[in-house]
Amino acid sequence: MSYDTIIRGGTVVTASDTFKAEIGILGRRIVALADHLGDAIEIIDATGLLVMPGGIDSHVHLDQAGAPGIVMADDFASGTRSAVVGGNTTVLPFCLQQKGQTLREALAEYQAKAAGKCHTDVALHLIVTDPTPQVLGQELPGLIAEGYTSIKIFMTYDDLKLADRDILEVLDVARVHGALVMVHAEGYDAIRFLTERLERQGKTAPFFHGPSRPIPVEREATHRAISFAEIVDTEAMIVHVSNRAAMEEIRRAQQRGLKIHGETCPQYLVLTERDMDRPGMEGAKYVCSPPPRDSDSQAACWEGLQQGVFEVFSSDHCPYRYEDEAGKAAPKGRQSFRYVPNGIPGIATRMPILFSEGVAKGRIDLNRFVALTSTNHAKRYGLYPQKGTIAVGSDADLVVWDPRREVTITHALLQDGCDYTPYEGLKVTGWPVRTILRGETVMVDGVVTPGSSGVELRRPA
Repeated sequence: MSYDTIIRGGTVVTASDTFKAEIGILGRRIVALADHLGDAIEIIDATGLLVMPGGIDSHVHLDQAGAPGIVMADDFASGTRSAVVGGNTTVLPFCLQQKGQTLREALAEYQAKAAGKCHTDVALHLIVTDPTPQVLGQELPGLIAEGYTSIKIFMTYDDLKLADRDILEVLDVARVHGALVMVHAEGYDAIRFLTERLERQGKTAPFFHGPSRPIPVEREATHRAISFAEIVDTEAMIVHVSNRAAMEEIRRAQQRGLKIHGETCPQYLVLTERDMDRPGMEGAKYVCSPPPRDSDSQAACWEGLQQGVFEVFSSDHCPYRYEDEAGKAAPKGRQSFRYVPNGIPGIATRMPILFSEGVAKGRIDLNRFVALTSTNHAKRYGLYPQKGTIAVGSDADLVVWDPRREVTITHALLQDGCDYTPYEGLKVTGWPVRTILRGETVMVDGVVTPGSSGVELRRPA
């Protein structure tokens, strides 16, 4: 037989086209697209379903160290298992450099955490927290050349923030060596000032996480990050944008011809600050940074997705268990919102939420959905056309999608290491029914294939 697998009867959707075709797979790659391909060892009937490139989630935190005594809920095994349940075939987690640690030491640590455990393919971003002369002059250029071509920097958090001069230095290394810098844009000193003022006023419940980092804090840092990229003459990605003011900073930069890219996330489309205002510690389930905002911010994020200001839609999956003293129930978190572990899970719900709220409700079309959840990630992070499209020669990374299936999201469906989902009870239309990684089915109707077949990917500078 000419093919190992043929997917038959489905509607193929890419970022640019929608058409009826059969997909022929041989080994790990797509080798044919045609009206009729004959026979194969396996025939997958996709009648009435959509066949799209597997999802690529380019903003994921797995098995990442945090504050003392705090443990992330997902390692690489559970996080990528949940990813395939949600229709993803590639994720890009972060490799966090601790202060005093070399980048190569950090990379070796995360490679060991991931080895042999992943249900998806994985490409690692580097988080630079300690930009020593050795890191800037030797390690970072060397690692970029080896295929680690995306770098994340933080403008806030005690142990992660970089000074303005250090941000400029990292941006300059990226410019010279061909990497992309991702920026968490919130102003550290403003957050400290507001946090301490709220605490003096006795305003310490999880809800006050939002007022401690209001929209101007994000807008100012976004403007500053864009200004630094302009000074250095390099590109940058402003991640997890939550509101209109920051979105418009990015849009103005793009209109001026600057190489500035934007990302937003599901929490900014369907959650609001009111979710953090729940009885007791319940609001801690929704604490993330930037925090969920208001209805105007939600509308602005949709505007950014529709107009191309945001070219990628990521989960910012950062999971901590709720009923766990090493998670959201940390004893210090009851003293003040500042100690509540910062992040929410969402790796499996990213694509269903965008499909339901976007495609099913007429805000975006199918092709834009594919671009936002797969193709643009592959293009921006150096994985295209191996990943992110359905074309002859590309990896057979596919999701078979039922556009009419109605699902009420519950944590039990998601198979992550967390003990809750912030989207519990949300009703969505559209759901992945099969996930295929490099020609191999890794999930059918919520059942994940035993074993792990994901590999680490390197990307050209």
